[in-house]
This record gives sequence, structure tokens and C-alpha cells, in this order.
Amino acid sequence: MADLFDTAAASPPAGNRPLADRLRPKTLAEVIGQGHVLGPNGPLGAMIAARSLSSIILWGPPGVGKTTIARLLADATDLAFVQISAIFTGVPDLRKVFEAARLRRQNGGSEKGRGTLLFVDEIHRFNKAQQDGFLPYMEDGTILLVGATTENPSFELNAALLSRAQVIVLERLSLADLELLTQRAEREMGRALPLNGEAREALIDMADGDGRALLNLIEQVAAWTIAKPLSREDLSTRLMRRASKYDKSGEEHYNLISALHKSVRGSDPDAALYWFARMLEGGEDPRFLARRITRMAVEDIGLADPQAQTYCLDAWNTYERLGSPEGELALAQAVVYLALAPKSNAVYCAYKAARTAARDTGSQPPPLHIRNAPTKLMKDIGYGADYAYDHDAPDGFSGQNYFPDGMKRPVYYAPYERGFERELKKRIDYFAKLRERRKT
Repeated sequence: MADLFDTAAASPPAGNRPLADRLRPKTLAEVIGQGHVLGPNGPLGAMIAARSLSSIILWGPPGVGKTTIARLLADATDLAFVQISAIFTGVPDLRKVFEAARLRRQNGGSEKGRGTLLFVDEIHRFNKAQQDGFLPYMEDGTILLVGATTENPSFELNAALLSRAQVIVLERLSLADLELLTQRAEREMGRALPLNGEAREALIDMADGDGRALLNLIEQVAAWTIAKPLSREDLSTRLMRRASKYDKSGEEHYNLISALHKSVRGSDPDAALYWFARMLEGGEDPRFLARRITRMAVEDIGLADPQAQTYCLDAWNTYERLGSPEGELALAQAVVYLALAPKSNAVYCAYKAARTAARDTGSQPPPLHIRNAPTKLMKDIGYGADYAYDHDAPDGFSGQNYFPDGMKRPVYYAPYERGFERELKKRIDYFAKLRERRKT
């Protein structure tokens, strides 16, 4: 039954095999990219050198070698390689896999070795209960689990599984990596691609860091009958650019909005526009961006530029009136305005401090002199007594206490010497001097 899952099953003839399969590395040294984990100082490199492999989760984007690395790890450690996909595997199938691994371990003298490296593709597709099913077989050594996922394990895998497996982060392939892969493909095919220099760069760009996607594109190009090398423009008419990988509800969504927010906070309009455009190109709802841009105005610009919030609301309103794509330009203008505006989180910090103080001080009442006194009884017991009407005071400022009796006067709002807050700081300092003068 294990043969249903064992990748030692018959393969198609070499002539019919896709280029990606024909170029699959035969040793870990042939793997392109991922030097940070496979190198002698990397986590996998160290495991292989010690010939002591532990269960791992390979986390990375598509086409960066997760399956290949798992297969080669089994070869390097003399383990039987068994591959399943969480998409197509149910609980009965898992039981068969575990039982086959148990029998293989008992028959340690067989040619397949004593241990089993179980590679689970798309492991995040298993629910929490199914993930728990792996734990006893990992703990007693029946299997060594290598899971592969494109999703953040922190969100998709349960804590028990993560505590028993090391997460290895794989990176998208760099342009240099993809060029090496292209050269390897050309050697395998025995001919160069019919592309000029710019077209070759464009082809590599289209792969977007995905090695498997690049090899599929190369196969398409290699099948064309062409009299002379194609230019970038020729290539773009024959091949469609791959859509950017962007999950509007997943981690990439939060990573990109974080990049946009931090670029605005860092006063970099070019970076802010780039991440804004990346989200729009990925299909993000412009209304979500309008809301988040307005939040940036109140959180990171604040009173250093009181017009920033109004500018964002106007841009939001413009988008609602014009729609896409025309209204997106108004949001882009707001992004640039915020990036170049003076920055202050003074009100944001003051608000958080005031909320904390409100929780800590419980239900302390206002002092009697600033309580409302609509009835005779309330007046008789001192509500509103000795209240100083500020408009009647010199300078329009009485300097009286507005905090609960016995509470030491705090300072929550401390404006910066930036933008309009320079003026606000002058006012705060002015009133502080008047308050001190009233005490004397």
C-alpha cells in the first residue's frame, strides 16, 4: 500500500518529461538558491553534516525548491522518501502511510532503510486535529516529518506540531539564481533561447522569483519557430506577464500594508507609492487603502499638520465620486502628501497614556467645582461652587484644577518641535506659565 505514495513509482519517458522535472537537482549541491539554509553555516547544512536530521517545516513561496530539498534530504540521510499532499490525503490514507512506515522501521535491513522521511506538501491544508495525528509518530521515530507550506506556519499550524519541528524559511529566487537556472535549461536543451538581452531579462522578470514558472516559460519559448532573436516587445506580445502573488486576506496583505504605512512614516514618497501601487495591482480594494491612509494621517502626522486628515478625507471622497481608476490618483496624492508632511505621534501617544490612566484611576469623580449643578440640592452640597469662568479671568485663563481631587497633575500631550505643533507647544508653555503664576 505504501507504493501508492512512494515516489519510486515509474516515471514517464525522459522525452515526455517536463523541463522542470528533467532539471530537478540530483544532489543538494546542485540546488540553485537557498544558500542561507543549505550552506555549511545554515540549519540544513549543519544537520546534513552531522547526519542528524530532525522534523522540519519548509516555508516559502512556490517554485523555490521545497519538494526537491525534501527529496534530497532523504537521499543524504538514507531515509525512504514518501510524499503525500494534504489536498488529496484523508485520514484513512494517513493511517496506511503510518503503518507502512512502522513496518519499514521494523524491517531495518531492507534496501529502503530503517527510517521514513514523510514529505507533506501543502501541510497547512490539514486541519488542527489532522495535524495532531502526526505527533505520536514523530515522537516515537516512526516518521521524520518534512512539511511544505506557502502560508505562515504561525497562523496555519498548531503549536504542538510547531514545537516538534523546526521552521526553515526559503526565499524566492533572485534574478541571479534565475539566470543560472536559465543557463542550466539551455544546456539541457542543447541550444540558447531565441531572445536578445532585454527579452531575456524580461523573461526572468516574468517568473517573479519562481523557478518552476521560469522553466515553464522557457519551454514555451523554446517551442517557437523563430528566424531571429525576439525583442522585449516581441516577447510581451507572445507571453502574458504572471499576475503578482498577492493574497488579499493573508499574510502578504498585512506585509504590504505595513510596508506602505512604514514608508509614509519614514517620509519616503517613492517607496510609499510603490507599495500603494503593489496593493492596487494585486487587486486590493481602494476603499481599504483610503481608510488606512486616513489612519496614517491621525496616527503619524497628527497635529504637526492638521490639514493631513482633511486632505485624506477629501481624497477618499474624490475616489467615491470618481471610482477606479481615476479616483485612485487622488489616493496616490494623499499618500505623497502624508509622506512629505511633518510627523508627530504626540497625540497618539497622549491618547494611549490617557486611556491607561483612565483604567488605572477607576471611578474617581470630577472635583466639585466643575460638576454640573442643575438642582438646588446639588448646589447646596457644593456642586459648581467656586467655579472660575475662564472668559472672565485675565488672559481668558483661570488655571484651576480639572483633574480628580488628590490626583497628581499628569502630562499626556507633549508636542514636538515639528510643523504646526511648534505653535501648539508655544501655547502649552504659555498656559503652564500662567498656571504657575495663578498659584503664587
